[in-house]
Amino acid sequence: QNGVMRMIPTIPDTVETSSNLAIVSIGGGKAEIKILARSSRDSMKDYLNTALESCFSMAGMEVTRSGGYSGWEPNVDSPILKAMKESYKAQFGTEPAVKVIHAGLECGIIGAVVPGLDMISFGPTLRSPHSPDERCFIPSVGKFYDFVVATLENTTGKR
Repeated sequence: QNGVMRMIPTIPDTVETSSNLAIVSIGGGKAEIKILARSSRDSMKDYLNTALESCFSMAGMEVTRSGGYSGWEPNVDSPILKAMKESYKAQFGTEPAVKVIHAGLECGIIGAVVPGLDMISFGPTLRSPHSPDERCFIPSVGKFYDFVVATLENTTGKR
């Protein structure tokens, strides 16, 4: 199967695990298929990779794993998320739009190195994120900067 494999049971309409049939190359009597397995849960990504390897191996194909990155599971009870939501509301008078996205984020890589680290990913507004047309919406950078400064001022030294 190509596409969504599993949704996050506790977060409505949010993809947890997917596969992407990225590149198929045929030539010289060979076929090469590159698939990206992605998941917020490393165990589900490993399960998907193993299932794909098993299917291709049963068809007599040689399978090689390369690349990949760690997942990052959402933590709706995150202390830094709570602090940033409070800071945002105090500064802008409205609740922030908090979303879980199904994409490779640096937090997965950092979290694999520093397990248990409380993390959040945020930034200025992006247009066409995770695509060749990704662009930063420049007018949102000032608001983002002010938010970071206010959050740091309000959370420094708190535990």
